[in-house]
Amino acid sequence: MEAMLILRIIDWAAVPVGVFAFIHALLQRPDAYAAIDRLTKPAWLGITGGASAALLLFSFAGIGWIFWIAGLVAALVYIVDIRPRLIEVQRGGQRW
Repeated sequence: MEAMLILRIIDWAAVPVGVFAFIHALLQRPDAYAAIDRLTKPAWLGITGGASAALLLFSFAGIGWIFWIAGLVAALVYIVDIRPRLIEVQRGGQRW
């Protein structure tokens, strides 16, 4: 019983991560994505939106755990790799 509670907490704790990634991607300027030489804004909106949906619809302990993992990885890639570059470019100090 306790293990299921812990897994449920992990499931729901990941949802805000995906939503944060999607909202951040939504609020950025389209030209910033081109400046960092990564995918376009619509592509990242699709990736982070799909990640958020996967985190909401699937469970880490359920049958669709692979989709849940893929959603979490996609959201974390955006947060760890893309987000810092976007912030740096929009501040005017492109180092990449």
